[in-house]
Amino acid sequence: MRAAPIFAIVSSGAVLGLGAALLFAQQQPRAAPDSRVLETRYEIGYPWWDASRGTPLPASKTFRDPSGQLRLLNTSGAVETDGHPFFTPLGSNGRACITCHQPTSAMSLSVDLIRPRWADTDGKDPLFAAIDGSNCPNLPQEKEESHSLLLERGLFRIALPWPPVTASGRPLKPDFRIEVVRDPTGCNKNPASISVYRRPRVAANLKYVALPTGVTLMADGREPNLQSQATTAAITHEQASAAPTPAQLKQIEDFERQLFMAQHSDAFAGLLGEPGGPPLLGADNLASGVAGAGPMPTAGSLAAAFDPWRNLNAPNLAILQRTFRSSVLRGVDLFASREFGLPDGKRGTCATCHRPGINRSIDIGTTNLPAAKESPELPLFRITCDASAPPHPQLGRTFLTQDPGRALITGKCADAGAILMQQFRGLTARAPYFANGSAAGLNELVDFYDRRFQIGLTDKEKQDLANFLSIL
Repeated sequence: MRAAPIFAIVSSGAVLGLGAALLFAQQQPRAAPDSRVLETRYEIGYPWWDASRGTPLPASKTFRDPSGQLRLLNTSGAVETDGHPFFTPLGSNGRACITCHQPTSAMSLSVDLIRPRWADTDGKDPLFAAIDGSNCPNLPQEKEESHSLLLERGLFRIALPWPPVTASGRPLKPDFRIEVVRDPTGCNKNPASISVYRRPRVAANLKYVALPTGVTLMADGREPNLQSQATTAAITHEQASAAPTPAQLKQIEDFERQLFMAQHSDAFAGLLGEPGGPPLLGADNLASGVAGAGPMPTAGSLAAAFDPWRNLNAPNLAILQRTFRSSVLRGVDLFASREFGLPDGKRGTCATCHRPGINRSIDIGTTNLPAAKESPELPLFRITCDASAPPHPQLGRTFLTQDPGRALITGKCADAGAILMQQFRGLTARAPYFANGSAAGLNELVDFYDRRFQIGLTDKEKQDLANFLSIL
């Protein structure tokens, strides 16, 4: 019996691509591979899935990505997309769910796919719809700079009511004040709403994320389930005049729940989901795992999952493959056993938060200053907690943020900057990383964690962690 994956890997993470630095024994960056060794991620015919394309999505399909191949697995078999509400526009702007959840981008959207799409369509693809595919709808839409946040960081505009309201529309009284300090897009002039900019989330492996118990979805946790998320997306992102029908919502949810994806092969590590290999790798292992199940990946349990790779002297392994897998194994041990101070003041490891059944909102510093990467292209807000409100656990009563995160939904000052964790699967295919696209690659992400939590990683350790994440 195949073991359940140790973690479905839910996180706000990133991954190493072939063009990124790779430190082996000599700890020197590797150059981008010759095209004869690994072709570009763009397949012949350009791998963009248009809304209303109508061709079936196969039961199993691999796509090239910057470090090897990504695999999508439809456990219910091939999907007839003609007329399917995930693949068909439900609103007025020509978008469908598939527009922002592309198969070649691991059911998210990579900037490496967005930029050629702009060039190929002169910016006229529905992807760039003014409502949220531009920095602000009132900007001149024909100009590339009006879409700079999407083109450069893969960010869509998310406009949320302020003060916040409940799901039933009842206003909430926030326990903090929010002031606009910087508004480079010009979209935060209306005091009745707040515009922030975020990456699209992955629409696959959802049995580990959207549990039947009602784990909330989206960066700020505002959606209680997949059908409510699909309804909001149709009305806002697709500009539909009415909500999808119950039958359409069921069809969308059924499709998302049976779809799994993971890295399938790596140019250096080789085939990842081979029989007898590590049980947490590959789409098949994800599909067969138990939702939310699996022990805490301690040094022992996570290391045991990689026992099939421990015999690095196997005669069938090439030197480069053996060297890379050795780096991955060191990364596994770091992920599970290197302790550092967590945001709640306790000590833990990467695996403390990134394991099955954990899908919570945490302020790790990606949007709140001073930890966040300074980004003058993004709005900046000043948060001031009311005197009677609990202060932010790390920043006190007054601080700056690029995105208040969960606080825009709960109205609680203590939630400012808290972002719902994302999954760590198929990361090579969907850069950049973090909810605000602030890490262009895996190495930048690992650097952020190392600085933010003062882990003290060496360059070799950083690369080992990056290599481990790259094969998920």
